[in-house]
Amino acid sequence: MNRPLNPDASDQFPLEGAYTRLDQLVALHRFAARLSLNARRRSGSTLAGEWRTHQRGRGIDFDQVRAYQSGDDIRSIDWRVTARRQAPHTRVYREERERPVLLAADLRSPMFFGSRHCFKAVLASALIGTLGWIALAGRDRVGGLVFGDQEHRDVRPRRSRHSVLELLQQLDAFSRRLSTPCPAEAPAPLSQLLDKLLHTSHPGTAVYIASDFHDLDDASEQRLYQLARHSDLTLFLISDPLEYELPDSDDLWIGNGRQRAAVRDLHRPGERLAQRDQRLRELCTRLAIPLHHLSTEQSPLTLLQQLYGQRSGARGRA
Repeated sequence: MNRPLNPDASDQFPLEGAYTRLDQLVALHRFAARLSLNARRRSGSTLAGEWRTHQRGRGIDFDQVRAYQSGDDIRSIDWRVTARRQAPHTRVYREERERPVLLAADLRSPMFFGSRHCFKAVLASALIGTLGWIALAGRDRVGGLVFGDQEHRDVRPRRSRHSVLELLQQLDAFSRRLSTPCPAEAPAPLSQLLDKLLHTSHPGTAVYIASDFHDLDDASEQRLYQLARHSDLTLFLISDPLEYELPDSDDLWIGNGRQRAAVRDLHRPGERLAQRDQRLRELCTRLAIPLHHLSTEQSPLTLLQQLYGQRSGARGRA
C-alpha cells in the first residue's frame, strides 16, 4: 500500500549545503509514490490516452488482428490476413498510454549560490530527480539533460529505473564540479543549451526545465517558443532570496577564501533581477507555458505535492 506524502516531508528530507548527495537523490523515490504528473492535467482528447500529443498522426499502437465486426473502419482491414483466412479481418489499435519525459537541469556556475538551506544547484537537482521518480512511477519513459558550463550529458528516455539512476548520477557529478558562481571562463549561454533540448526532444515530449534563467535573452525566448510549439513544456525558476537584496554596486565581492569576484559578475542584482522575472512571466503567459518559482528557502517536495498530488479519488493510470 502506498503511503500518502507527509505534508512535512521537507522535515524528513532536508536539503543542505553546496553539493548534492547521490544517496539523497536516490532516496527521493519514496516521495513519488503518491504523486502523478497527470494529477493536475486534463486530457485534451476523448481518446483513452492520457496526454494530448503535439505529434501529427494516429498516436496509437497496434494491438491485435481480429475478425471484422460491423462498424469497424474499413481502412483498418488487414488484407493479407483477410486473403489468408478467406474472411475479413481488421487491425485493432490502442491509444498510447506512455510518453517520453525529458528533464533538464541547468547546473552552470551561477547556480552555485545560496544563502538559505542549500545552493540553487542542489535544489534544482533534487527537483529534477524527484520529477524523474514521479514520471517513472507513472510509467512514462524518462530521460534528461544536465547542463554544465561548457558541456552537457544526456540520458535517452527509457521506462527503466536505470535511466533515472543514470540521470541522478549525472546530476551529482555536474553538481560536484562547481566551485564558484563567477568562473574565469563565461558559461555557455542559455540559448545554446536550449538548442540542445530542441534537437533532443521529439514532438509530444513532456519537457521540464529547472534553471535560474539568469541570462534569458531574445535568442532564449525564441528557443523556448520553438520548444513550446511541439512539446509539453514546463519551467521551474530557481532562485535565492539574497539575490533580490543585492544592491547594484561595484563595492560588493564574493569569495571562497582563495578567490574573489565582483558581485556584478554573478547576476543582475536588485531591480534588474526582478525585471528578468517579469520578462519570463510575460513570455510564459504569452506562450501558455506553466511557470513555477522555487526558492532555496522552500522544499521542492512541498511544491510538487501542491502541483502533482493526487486528488482524493483521482483515477490512477491503467
